[in-house]
Amino acid sequence: MTKIALEVCVDTLAGAKAAQEGGADRVELCSSLSEGGLTPSAGLMQAAARLDIPCVAMIRPRSGLFDFDAGDLPVMLADIAAAKAAGLAGVVLGVQGADERLDTGLLRQLLEAARPLPATLHRVIDVVPDPMAALDHAIALGFERVLTSGAEPAAPDGAALIRAMVARAGGRVSVMPGCGLEPGNVAALVRATGVSEVHAACASPAPGARAFSDFDPPGGRFVTDPAKVRAMVAALDGVTP
Repeated sequence: MTKIALEVCVDTLAGAKAAQEGGADRVELCSSLSEGGLTPSAGLMQAAARLDIPCVAMIRPRSGLFDFDAGDLPVMLADIAAAKAAGLAGVVLGVQGADERLDTGLLRQLLEAARPLPATLHRVIDVVPDPMAALDHAIALGFERVLTSGAEPAAPDGAALIRAMVARAGGRVSVMPGCGLEPGNVAALVRATGVSEVHAACASPAPGARAFSDFDPPGGRFVTDPAKVRAMVAALDGVTP
């Protein structure tokens, strides 16, 4: 029986340790998860690389959509170099051009710099005009996996497109659903789509957390919750696509 892998996104070293404690298979390292995840610091990369769980780094220099350009390229290349120097297990990235489609030219440069590290195409695929065409490009470019919510705000709502992407990929790339996944819905999504791995935040409000300013997330800071990770692992136990 193939085990369904769980990737947990975190933005602190404590979060990475909590994911490991809870039984996650892989960690996506970010900063600013409240902004959808930005590039983690070099210090966080180095510290997380010493854990016993594979960690991959988000390469995203700012919030908003993913229309990075040649001016952003040196920053992204330096961040990829930092991930490689830290000994991380991979990178997560995505770029769209002025026409909102994948910018395959910039992506080739980023992927070349990342080699031999594997790369994940992030949820830029959910905001391009044609996600299936973007999936074809991701395969041709050599991405190892694609993170997607099926072009919907939450992955359960995008199950039909995710299932179609899995069929189109035909095993050439892993299609990994993420966003809105909880212990109560993850098994049904796996069965409905045929995916072999999933992505989730597994976060809870930080006990006693206080906001520093009006720019902080509503309701205070969230932290990775090992109990939620364990619940996700339990929900996936024995599930087959």
